[in-house]
Amino acid sequence: MKRIIVLLALVTLVIIGFSGCGEDKSDAVSDTPTIRIAAMRGPTAMGLLGLMEAQEQGSAINNYVFELLGSPDEVPPLLVRGDVDIAAVPGNLAAVLYNRMEGEVQALAVVTLGVLHIVDTTGEIHSVADLAGRTVFVSGQGATPEFALNYVLIMNGLTPGVDVNIEFRSEHTELAALLENGQAEIALLPEPFVSTVMARIDGLRPALDLTEEWNRVQPDYGLIMSVVIARRDFLENNPSTVRIFMEEYAASIELMTADIPRGAQLAVDFGLIPNTSIAEAALPRTHIVFLTGDEMQRNLMGFYNVLYNAESASIGGALPDEGFFFLP
Repeated sequence: MKRIIVLLALVTLVIIGFSGCGEDKSDAVSDTPTIRIAAMRGPTAMGLLGLMEAQEQGSAINNYVFELLGSPDEVPPLLVRGDVDIAAVPGNLAAVLYNRMEGEVQALAVVTLGVLHIVDTTGEIHSVADLAGRTVFVSGQGATPEFALNYVLIMNGLTPGVDVNIEFRSEHTELAALLENGQAEIALLPEPFVSTVMARIDGLRPALDLTEEWNRVQPDYGLIMSVVIARRDFLENNPSTVRIFMEEYAASIELMTADIPRGAQLAVDFGLIPNTSIAEAALPRTHIVFLTGDEMQRNLMGFYNVLYNAESASIGGALPDEGFFFLP
C-alpha cells in the first residue's frame, strides 16, 4: 500500500510538472507582441502581400495585423500615437517622420524603387533626349515625381521648364482623362496606374522607365519610392520579434518577385489591383526590392541628398543622421 501511495504521489508530481511547463509555454506565446503594420495601398504595400497571405493562412511565425491606407497623411498620427508599430511609407515621408518625431522612428528597409514611367501616345519617345521641346504632364508637384523627373532631365542636359515643358495636375485620374481625350500625349505615371490606363487607351505605351533612366545617370544609389519604418521603442523592446519579421518580410518579397502569376493573384485578392492581367503587367515594372543595412543606408542617403538639394522641406528640412538607420 505504501508503494502504491508513493507511486501515485510521483505520478501526481509529474503531471503537475508537465502542466506547469504547458502554462509557461502558453505565457511565453502570449508575451509575443502582435505587430501592427500600416502600408499605403499600391506599390508600397506590394511586398507585404505574401506575409499578409501567410497571416491569413496561419503559417506566419509572428502574429500580424495589417491596415492598408489610402493617403500618406494617415500614417503620421498612427505612429505618433503608437497605434501602429511598423509602416511602409513613401521614401521622403520616412525622413520627414524621423525629423518630426525627433528620432523616434527608424528605417528598416527600402522595399520599392522607382515605380514611375513616362507613357506616350505618339510612339516618338524612345530616350530622355526625345522629350526636348515636348510637354510632359505630371501628378506629384513638390514631391518625389517632380524631383525625380527634374533630376533625370538635368543629368541628361535638359532644363525643366525650358527645354521640356512640364504641366502639373493633382490626380493620376486627371492625367488619364487628358490622355484618353487626346489633350495630353506624354505623361509621368506610377505603376500600377500605368498598366491600368494602358488597358483602357489604345496606343498608349510605357516609353521610359524612370528608374532605369535614373540608374543610367546615377549608378551609385537608386530612385527610392517606399521605405519600411518602425517605432524605435518597438524595435528596442522586441529584438527577436523584429528579426523574425525581417525574415518573413524578405520571404514575402521573394514570393512577389519570383512568382509573378501568384503575386498578381495576391494583388487582386487583397484589393490593390483590379484584375490579374493588369497585375501581371504591373509587377515587373514596380521594382520591388529588399535593401537593408549598409546597402539601405547608402541608397537612402544618396537619394535624400537629391531631394534635399531640390527642396529641403521634402525630407523634413534636414538630412537624417546615423540614428535613422536600423543596423542590427
